[in-house]
Formats: sequence, structure tokens, C-alpha cells
Amino acid sequence: MVTLSVIKADIGGYVGHSESHPDLLATAKEKMEQAKQKGLVIDYQVAKCGDDCELIMTHDHGTDNKEIHQMAWDTFVACTEVAKKLKLYGAGQDLLADAFSGNVKGMGPGCAEMEIEERPSEPVIVFMADKTSSGAWNMPLYKMFADPFNTAGLVIAENMHDGFTFEVHDVLENKMIKFNTPEDLYDMLVFIGATTRYCIKAVYTRKGEIAAVSSTQKLFNIAGRYVGKDDPVCIVRGQGCFPAIGEILEPFSKTWLVEGWMRGSHYGPFMPVSEADSTPSRFDGPPRVVAYGYQLANGKLVGPRDFFADKSFDNARKAALDAADLLRSHGPFEPHRLPLNEMEYTTMPQVMEKLKDRFEDIK
Repeated sequence: MVTLSVIKADIGGYVGHSESHPDLLATAKEKMEQAKQKGLVIDYQVAKCGDDCELIMTHDHGTDNKEIHQMAWDTFVACTEVAKKLKLYGAGQDLLADAFSGNVKGMGPGCAEMEIEERPSEPVIVFMADKTSSGAWNMPLYKMFADPFNTAGLVIAENMHDGFTFEVHDVLENKMIKFNTPEDLYDMLVFIGATTRYCIKAVYTRKGEIAAVSSTQKLFNIAGRYVGKDDPVCIVRGQGCFPAIGEILEPFSKTWLVEGWMRGSHYGPFMPVSEADSTPSRFDGPPRVVAYGYQLANGKLVGPRDFFADKSFDNARKAALDAADLLRSHGPFEPHRLPLNEMEYTTMPQVMEKLKDRFEDIK
């Protein structure tokens, strides 16, 4: 068995929230190489999406392993020290605890992990997002694993025809439910369409084999206030009894709206980009997504293939930019700005408290 872990954190932006400084990424690589030399990890890569540092690693310790999570936490702490010396913006903003407590979940960093038995060919895609929330994966995961207009294999591949099982988390009530598709599809859509509360955590074959997993950590739930968006990650296995690589990428041929963007308080278009273009600057956006493809070979990460560098996603980028123009024209008005019930962790409560005595009953 091999475990693929992706753990990320925003530990300092260069400049503002737009990019990851090379010295910060070099520090992360140094710490990860030390872990590899000690035998803690089999292989690793350090990537970035905007101002987020992404640790992609393979090991044989299973999910939620204390040593792996401790190493990731210590790496982010070391990177934070670099960020502070460079006076990077928001240095260490995702490290919401004073000390490691056994697992990075609930401490700020995002985490997606899966333990698998490597197949003769094991292609996987690691999706990394910036300036958005964990609910951003609901739409593409639904389309990959439940929409026959997107994934032809649901119709014509015998080993996919029975559908998949979706594990959906209620991130406010800390509960979960599983839906089987296609029979539970309409019931599931009632929930996963509410992306601010219900997030797809994982997808399985009907035989129980893991197909996809995402990070569902909500920073405002942990901190009790706005400290930045979740900037989630997602791992998806491809081919065989799973969707083909092209079917996994197909949802991103169109753009759709996700929450996040400037100050985490606006809806914006989700734009597929290469890692080099994951530098959100216009109104701190628009929200970005990077797709790194790997072949796993005895735990080694063969890759990455930077999938969204492909020109075939140019139309999606153009549509995203057109949508950005339309939304920005709304300024502080909905539907560009999030509705009030999603603004409770921004300045809205303080404004309401200040003005509460000025509200009068309508006679």
C-alpha cells in the first residue's frame, strides 16, 4: 500500500496575496528532502498555486499519520520564519495553532490523503486552488463521477456503469452522509449545490475503492473569524474503473462561479491555469486552479504534467475573464459580493453592532 498526501498552507504572499516567494519554496524543498533522506517519505514534490505552498508526498504510513503531519507542520513553520524575514504578507496566516497537536486537520492547513494499492498503471491528478473555498470541488467532482454528458464511461464502460458513492460533509454541523449515484443523484444535488455548507469529501467505487478525496477544512470554522480562504486541494485517480484523464479534466473546459476572490467575500469565475499563471492579481483573483498529473510507480511521483498549460483550456480562461468583467461591474452589490449570511466572519457583525440602535420599527 502507498499513501498519497497533499498538505497545503498559505504562509506568506509575494507581493500581497499574488505569489509564492522562491526562498519560501526552497525552504519547503529542503525540509522535504530531509524527510526523504530519513526514509519518512518515499517521494515528494513542492508546488505552488498563487500564495499557497503545496506539499505533495508519497509514503507508506497511511492517512492521518502523526509523523507525516508533524513533518508538514514543521515545514510550514520553517517557511513562516522565512516569510517573516522577507516581510511577506500574511506570514503564517494558515497556522492557526501555537503548537502541533498530532494532526494538521483543524489547525489551519488543508489536507487530502488517500491510501491505495498501486495498479499496474496508476495515473492521478492533484488539483490545487487559490482564492476560493472547499466547496469549489463539488461541481467538477459531480461532473467527473456522475454526469454522463461529461464522462462517457458512465454509459459505455462496463466497470463504471454501476456508478459511484459520494461522501458529503456538512462542514457547519460536522456531520457526513453518503449518496450512491445514479439512484441518489437528485437527493445529492439538493445538498452539494449548497457549496458553502456541504462539500464532497471523497468519492468511491461501488465496491468501496477510493477514487477521489478533497480537503474540506474551513478556516473560519477553526478561527471563528475571516483569516483567508480555504484554497483547497483535491486528488483524483484516473483510468481503469475510474474516469479517464480527459474525463477528469473536462469539467474545467467551462468556467463556473465559486466563492472567494477579494477578501474571501465575492463570487468569481474559477479559472484553469498552468502553475506559472497561478498568480492572482486582478482584484486578488480571479480564483485559480492548477492540475498536476502524475504516474505513481512504486511510490515514486513520475511527473508532473501541468495539464492546464494546454491551449485547449484557452476558451475556459476567456470565459472566466469575461465573467470577471461582468461581476466586477457590480462592485459591492450582490451577486458579486457574497450574501449577508456568508459575511458573518468579515466586518459585517461589527457594522451591524455599531448601527443596531439606529434601526427603527416601520409603522
